[in-house]
Amino acid sequence: MEYHDVVIRPIITEASMLAMDEKKYTFEVDVRANKTLVRQAIEKLFDVEVKNVNIMNVRGKLKRMGKNKGYTKKRRKAIVTLTENSKTIELFGEDE
Repeated sequence: MEYHDVVIRPIITEASMLAMDEKKYTFEVDVRANKTLVRQAIEKLFDVEVKNVNIMNVRGKLKRMGKNKGYTKKRRKAIVTLTENSKTIELFGEDE
């Protein structure tokens, strides 16, 4: 599995934006990825030093449209903590 396949996208919510002040970044990762693979992918893609990785599985929610019902897809979230002397991850492009 390539490093670009491990990290799918950053998760941008109010809680995750507040955690960025503490150098904690939240990403949606591949369902098959483990902590070691996520650590290696973040370090290679963003050129930072990772201190800790926490992973959680998010189950799909039950959704209905009329009489039809089904589940949204399951996903996996990783909260990556960077070291004190590591540079920050720029999720948004800087306007010049």
